[in-house]
Amino acid sequence: MDWGTELWDQYDIIDKHTQYGLDLVEKYVKFVKERTEIEQNYAKQLRNLTKKYSPKRGSKEEQECRFSNHQAFLDILNELNDYAGQRELIAENMMMNICIELTKYLQELKQERKMHLIEAKKAQQSLEGTYKQLDNSKKRFEREWREAEKAAQYAEKTDQDLNATKADVEKAKHQAHMRTHIAEECRNDYASQLQKYNKEQSNFYFTDMPLIFNKLQDTDERRIKKLSQGYVLFADTERHVMPIIGKCLEGISRAGVNINSRNDSIVLIEQHKSGFERPGDLEFEDYSQGINRASSDSSLGTPKGPLELLSKNRNKTFRLFNKKTKSVDAEGFTHLPPEQRRKRLQQKIDDISKELQKEVDQSEALGKMKDVYEKNPQMGDPASLTPQIAQTAQNMERLRGELNKYECWLTEAGGRGDSIRYSTHSLNNNGAHNHNSLGALSDETDPSQAIYTEFDDDFEGEELAAPIGQCTALYNFPGSSEGTISMQEGEVLFVVEEDKGDGWTRVRRNNSDEGYIPTSYANITLNK
Repeated sequence: MDWGTELWDQYDIIDKHTQYGLDLVEKYVKFVKERTEIEQNYAKQLRNLTKKYSPKRGSKEEQECRFSNHQAFLDILNELNDYAGQRELIAENMMMNICIELTKYLQELKQERKMHLIEAKKAQQSLEGTYKQLDNSKKRFEREWREAEKAAQYAEKTDQDLNATKADVEKAKHQAHMRTHIAEECRNDYASQLQKYNKEQSNFYFTDMPLIFNKLQDTDERRIKKLSQGYVLFADTERHVMPIIGKCLEGISRAGVNINSRNDSIVLIEQHKSGFERPGDLEFEDYSQGINRASSDSSLGTPKGPLELLSKNRNKTFRLFNKKTKSVDAEGFTHLPPEQRRKRLQQKIDDISKELQKEVDQSEALGKMKDVYEKNPQMGDPASLTPQIAQTAQNMERLRGELNKYECWLTEAGGRGDSIRYSTHSLNNNGAHNHNSLGALSDETDPSQAIYTEFDDDFEGEELAAPIGQCTALYNFPGSSEGTISMQEGEVLFVVEEDKGDGWTRVRRNNSDEGYIPTSYANITLNK
């Protein structure tokens, strides 16, 4: 079934239907544009939201990210930011694949429809022009035939009139004959115009208009197919990014699952443990007995209660992380509690050791380059490297002095020795290298255990001390730092040296392997 056959007389209906179809396409394009604007605004609001709640660099919130629950929130913000990017991608694809494509196709359809309607209008005007010619020839034939009848009747009347002359009779007959001839010509012309009109009308209703209607039908069906593709793309555009959106949501869920409340508590302990001893019991001062004032002058003042002592310690610890007061970077870190001081000294030693190793490597490279220049003068002047070699040697001496100074302070603070060993290099006057290897610089540190201090105790050659107790591992410990020992959850080890207040306990396995483990990672039972 086609429009040309079934709707041959419904020109106005077809005209309105095709126009409504084009209006629907235009309406859908506007709908998708508004949807893209919503997606873009949504993505923009999500990005502003993540930016608002993301910690600023160097802020207290950024320092808190070492806790798993704070880091999980940062992971959620990052995943939400990626989610916003996918919403922007949806808006961009909808604009490109639906709005722009349909708008371009809509212009083509409008032009094609306009051309078909112009053809139909021309055919209609041509048929109306032929009909006017037919109507004019018909009216002329009617008029001339009446005049011919009147002339014939007048001639017959004149012929019967006895008073009329022969000349009058002949004139009347001649006039009637002429009118009849004219009427016959008009009749033939009317017949010819009628035949022409009928033929053109047949072509109009059976050939021209059906062809135009069928073309309009084809245009409308192609419009519908293109519009249906736009409907499908509306869903597919979002469906294509669903896997990535799903990964973003999985990342948010994973951030919540990865929170370790126990580990956060341990991190807080290691970060803020002061190392102070708890205050002892206050001595009873018996004023009823005679007392030696000279021996009790130290107790005449008002004794400090436990709350005051806690407040004092708390203030000392709080000062390290107070946002309003900048941290004091005094040499020796004597303003810090014992535990925090040991950690800061150890960190300083590690930093200096790394800088020293860089200078050592640079010195070695300059020495090799100087040797090459001496053997191949065309490659460069050896004397040009002398200032750099001298500067490097000066930097090395300075760093060694600082390293020794901080190691002494660490020993005074109760540290366990160097945590990082380095290779020293010295230069003679000729630029040759003498190597005195004290060990290789170790930069491989387990990130999850970065809060623990590394140790370099050498247990070889020592007599095995008798165990003073046992411990059971509560958690897995990798023992990747020098001086430490790995352990698995549930493993039983011998305790050979108890915690001295720095958070580490020395243990031994049955195979005589010894090392330090975090005291909080094990359940320790000492022999009585």
